[in-house]
Amino acid sequence: MKKNVCMFVWNHFTNDARVMRECTTLSEAGYHVDLIAIHDPNEQNLPLFEEFNESFHVHRVKRYPPLLQFLQRTIRFFARRKLLALLPLLIIGFALYTFPLMTSLFILMALMTLQPKSRTVWIRSSIFMRMVFKGRSRPYDIYHSNDLNTLPQGVLCSKFRFKKKNLIYDSHEVQTSRTGYDSGIYAKMEGLLLPFVNTMIVENHTRAKYNEEFYGFYPEVLHNYPFQVEEEVESAPLHKELGLPKSEKILLYQGGIQTGRGLDKLVQAMPFIKEGTLVFIGDGRIKTDLQTQVKKMGLEDRIKFIPKVPLAELPSYTKNAYIGFQVLNNVCFNHYSASSNKLFEYIMAEVPVVACDFPEIKKVVEGEGTGVCVDSHNHEDIAEKVNYLLSNPELVKEMSARCIKAKAIYNWDSEKNTLLTIYKNSQLISSKNTASMEMD
Repeated sequence: MKKNVCMFVWNHFTNDARVMRECTTLSEAGYHVDLIAIHDPNEQNLPLFEEFNESFHVHRVKRYPPLLQFLQRTIRFFARRKLLALLPLLIIGFALYTFPLMTSLFILMALMTLQPKSRTVWIRSSIFMRMVFKGRSRPYDIYHSNDLNTLPQGVLCSKFRFKKKNLIYDSHEVQTSRTGYDSGIYAKMEGLLLPFVNTMIVENHTRAKYNEEFYGFYPEVLHNYPFQVEEEVESAPLHKELGLPKSEKILLYQGGIQTGRGLDKLVQAMPFIKEGTLVFIGDGRIKTDLQTQVKKMGLEDRIKFIPKVPLAELPSYTKNAYIGFQVLNNVCFNHYSASSNKLFEYIMAEVPVVACDFPEIKKVVEGEGTGVCVDSHNHEDIAEKVNYLLSNPELVKEMSARCIKAKAIYNWDSEKNTLLTIYKNSQLISSKNTASMEMD
């Protein structure tokens, strides 16, 4: 009999490679997986329901509450006609025909619509509740929360019921030390919810040891390795797309354009790098700032940007690279301890990497001889190491050849058995708990 899995993710599920791998593996191993994600109304072709295979379905909950949408349309209607001053009269008129409680609620919602922070709380609370309702809509056997922002949903669905279900907490990041999460509330929240978790998963042993020091237990380790590419991938016409000659060397960064990833250092390094074009593939919060920096430095001819591409197409773009970059900055333990997915994507495409010298990344790059490590806070050191590789094409070929051996090790086809073992053990725990309840 198939076990039903309810998995949560706080994104639109359009480019989440790790979650895609996990859901696909579970569905192929005999589980039925319902992944609950968030719908993006700005993407016209993004469906609310998507079937990846017979046993893997994605359910996207609506982002905006209907009342918020109605109020926003009403405010825009009056604003376009410069009639906002009449809106209070409308509310007073509404009050004459409704109960005071309903009027107060309407006014409160209208004020929340006008206040950005309140509107954000309203939207997120609505998404949260929709996820919980969806998560309780079927008799699931196992709940799986990806990251801290879906752990409360997992706790409410799995534990606040007559017959408790197993809960797996898959923490992709170090929640207590990561950029953008400076408030101590995240650590307190995670510590408060962890007692409800049956199994916790982290990305590598450096993070597992940190977790043991912080919380007193050693979680399961599931490495973030990509699928092994068996067939020869045809290169995307990236040179043509960017108007570059075929002989031009592509110095590639692919991934989120976010703070703390050393991207500003790559831009600063380019005037010192003797040849090649730096290409950023991806989107993110600092992309506009980065483009402004490029323009101020007069580097538009040497640095190019293209939007993120679908996961299935990304390997064909990566294949164009002469060198790949993974130069995280040591701004938090989350970065310092990362086993970056893009590092292994470069290896799969047989692209040598210029990488930061953090423990998990350095272990792979220097251990397998697939690239060089740099001081990712120093643009001059980055430029020096890139020039070294540019001056030694035979070494680059050797590193590329070593990637062939490395990708036979660092791939999801071998790592997925760890996930299946975690789930098997989770079922054993559940069976023991059920037997114990029956005896009582």
